[in-house]
Amino acid sequence: MFVVDSPIGPLGVVAEDGVVVGVRFGARPGPADTGHPAVAELRAYFAGELTEFTVPVEMRGGSAFERAVWAEIARIPYGEMITYGAIATALGDPGAARAVGTACNHNPVPVIVPCHRVVGAGGKMVGFGGGLDRKRRLLELEARVALTRAWS
Repeated sequence: MFVVDSPIGPLGVVAEDGVVVGVRFGARPGPADTGHPAVAELRAYFAGELTEFTVPVEMRGGSAFERAVWAEIARIPYGEMITYGAIATALGDPGAARAVGTACNHNPVPVIVPCHRVVGAGGKMVGFGGGLDRKRRLLELEARVALTRAWS
């Protein structure tokens, strides 16, 4: 694992054979692998220069439902939000909003697979494995960048 400093605290990035398999919030200071593409992409994302990750990612583990949720999350456009209920409905189970929340919490590659873009009904800020402050900051970053790009 190598550590990427970010405005939301250090992120531990786990990569195997060039493929990102994990991102951990609050990583302890450790080695930085400045040669890995994930480092450059995460730095560019936090600088507001990158709106779509291209680094290879492998979503390991999880149930079939969790993997389906993660696939839906990966399709949420930069700067946009969707509700837990909308994802549940898209997966054919409108009553599964809480299960979607649990799947989001189990996302092994947060930030890159943007579970922070999933919100409660009415846009309410609820639940996030990295804490609500990090979620708010990620959403604010994306909103600010999207607005700046729209006016450019």
